[in-house]
Amino acid sequence: MGPDSIIYRAAVWIIPLVIAIVFHEVAHGWVARALGDPTAAERKRLSLNPLRHVDPIGTVALPLMLAIAKAPVFGWAKPVPVDYRRLRDPRRGMMLVALAGPGMNFALALVGAVLLGLLAAANGAAELSAGMAFAFENLFNFIAVNVFLALFNLLPIPPFDGGHVVEGLLPPHLAERWASLAKFGFPLLFILLLVVPSIWPEANIVAKFVAPPAQAVTSWYLQIAGALAG
Repeated sequence: MGPDSIIYRAAVWIIPLVIAIVFHEVAHGWVARALGDPTAAERKRLSLNPLRHVDPIGTVALPLMLAIAKAPVFGWAKPVPVDYRRLRDPRRGMMLVALAGPGMNFALALVGAVLLGLLAAANGAAELSAGMAFAFENLFNFIAVNVFLALFNLLPIPPFDGGHVVEGLLPPHLAERWASLAKFGFPLLFILLLVVPSIWPEANIVAKFVAPPAQAVTSWYLQIAGALAG
């Protein structure tokens, strides 16, 4: 299985992505439980077992196709259930629950940077073995995927985490109207992220608002890895 094979290219992206989105979703559930809502725990969705969270399209099919096409890889898992009515402070609580997912991804990116730096330091100037090269590529992609996933989910659009934060900041009567847009979330995302850019490239939300900060933040994490590597 060489680095140019389809299986290799898929593995070095899908492995980091699955870890990133599982921890992202479970973080929502952990914070929700801490703030009074045990729904995710009751439905046994606080497990780190990927099989409990895998969405056949968002976790497997789409990332695989993107990896094969050598396009930026992203995806999603089945959302962890959260019942805002059970939170002790529903408005503030939902904002914290929403921010937990991206926050977890930023934390995971830091873990990836530390591991990448330590691995580089341990390997020194030696030529990379096939296994070591695979580990390096997974860690590099792990940092990139987590940063992208965090920033992508912070877009202030329902049903993204950023949309929930906006909902919590709005006055109650406006927040209710904003929340009602969530049922149109995926059609809206399809239009904004795929249809509009194909017609009007200058309106590409990912290219304009997610990719530049993602590259900058990823570079910052890689500087940490470089400092540890010596």
